Amino acid sequence: MQTNSDIEIDTTGWHPSLIRLYRYWTRIHPPGAALLPARRHFDPVEVPDLLPGIWLLDVQQSPFRLRYRLAGTGIVDAIGHEVTGLWFDEAHRTIGQDADLMRSLRLAVCDALPQRQKGKPRLWSHHEFALVENLLLPLAGDGRRVDMLCAYTVLYRPDGSAAF
Repeated sequence: MQTNSDIEIDTTGWHPSLIRLYRYWTRIHPPGAALLPARRHFDPVEVPDLLPGIWLLDVQQSPFRLRYRLAGTGIVDAIGHEVTGLWFDEAHRTIGQDADLMRSLRLAVCDALPQRQKGKPRLWSHHEFALVENLLLPLAGDGRRVDMLCAYTVLYRPDGSAAF
């Protein structure tokens, strides 16, 4: 059986903030090769500069649904309204248009492995963004069954600069 600590992920080409959050996530794994970190292991004080781009999703396994536990200020601004407490599919009525994001969300939960995606933004109310880069990190209260996703988003302007 492959474990989370056996996975070597090539972070070449990732935005530095995604790399930083990924490295933090790998550091907070509890003892035991197959165990995932839980929300209780994530300390915002360790990554304060990343908080505007972080969003947490509670996972409902059956049927598969995701609910915003929280969204950083940069995420709320980019979406155009507060989403904390909303179901992901209700907060983003056009989510069916982004099959790649939904596939990545499901894979992060089902495979219990990080997922990174970069492409055209479809969920954001501000249309000046040319690209979006997401990192999805699984969290598990019991160390095994994913019950939350910790995500980070980098939104790129047409000139290539990051929005936050």
